[in-house]
Amino acid sequence: MPSPTIKYLQEYLRSKDYRGGEPDPYFYKLVEEVGELSRAIFLGAPHAEGDNIKGTVEEELWDVMYYTICLANELGVDLEKWIKVKEDYNNRRYNPEARYDPK
Repeated sequence: MPSPTIKYLQEYLRSKDYRGGEPDPYFYKLVEEVGELSRAIFLGAPHAEGDNIKGTVEEELWDVMYYTICLANELGVDLEKWIKVKEDYNNRRYNPEARYDPK
């Protein structure tokens, strides 16, 4: 099974979880999930094994990604486009030898 693209994830989440341009609820959930990820890391939450993801770092990482992508959807941000722009900028500043070149 191929890995999902950012574009696919944005379309998928837009189809199941979109409020029509209301970013605030997603921003608040993102902040909450970052706190939960922080707690999971600092308290040494276990890593997921098999299908058991509840209470793991992997669960919290996905929740952060989920709400980041939903927030981008609400704000009309095409993440695939801006990831490249931002990585090119970062590489010019911090790592000129690196090249962002997804295949």
